[in-house]
Amino acid sequence: MSVLVDEDTRVVVQGITGGEGRFHTEQMIEYGTDVVAGAVPGKGGEEVAGVPVYDTVEGAVEAEDANTSVVFVPPAFAADAAFEALAVDDLDLVVTITEGIPTQDMSGVYQELQRTDTYMIGPNCPGIITPGVAKLGILPGNIFAEGNVGLVSRSGTLTYQVVDNLTERGLGQSTAVGIGGDPIIGTDFIDALELFEADPDTHAVVMCGEIGGEDEEAAARYIGEYMDTPVAGFIAGRTAPPGKRMGHAGAIVSGSGTGTAQSKIDALEGVGVPVGDTPEEVVDHVEDLL
Repeated sequence: MSVLVDEDTRVVVQGITGGEGRFHTEQMIEYGTDVVAGAVPGKGGEEVAGVPVYDTVEGAVEAEDANTSVVFVPPAFAADAAFEALAVDDLDLVVTITEGIPTQDMSGVYQELQRTDTYMIGPNCPGIITPGVAKLGILPGNIFAEGNVGLVSRSGTLTYQVVDNLTERGLGQSTAVGIGGDPIIGTDFIDALELFEADPDTHAVVMCGEIGGEDEEAAARYIGEYMDTPVAGFIAGRTAPPGKRMGHAGAIVSGSGTGTAQSKIDALEGVGVPVGDTPEEVVDHVEDLL
């Protein structure tokens, strides 16, 4: 099994006629993803990589029975694209790849998301992949392998590093979810951990966090109270100075005593989650947990 993405995932790509949308659509199709439609206002009737393009997401879903959207729309228009996708009841998942969406715009999208049963991954994320089945986003499919280790990460780069190390050790992945590093995102650590806990074919989970916010501390409390599936962790940003944004928009320590790398490490270790000092050491912990 897997989480959120499986053999029944049928994808509509919003922004498919743009440079990024076109390139990554071709990459997703090459991997085996069932991309059935594109959606771009005013471009209905065109084709990209053999995929029919529709003027609206609703039209694409109705015509091609899509159940998932991937958003490759520039930042100024990405929130509108997300709103359009969330307005379509038949979409189970919206994956928003776009980086640089204004926080105020995402605040409105997040409020709308709470009124739906749809999962949203991102924004500012690499996407999601169920190895051997489908990838949605910009993840390099060649480093992933089928297996039983789930992964959830705020960082795309960390995702790639840890997954490459897992695969080299013969530890394949059930699903890998890049949730994104912005202050406001759709799916957070707890959402992903809940899905992995319910998946009988995920035997261990890797959680990659970073400085900023309190999501990792909240995830640690969830793990301690509700999870039987073992979890290993990694926290980036141990040497980051307070008050300076590091990489992601959400990766900033406010000076409130929480949000530091050490506070997150302490929270995870406090509920029995081993935290690696390096991505390689994370994989050592996974081997010990399985």
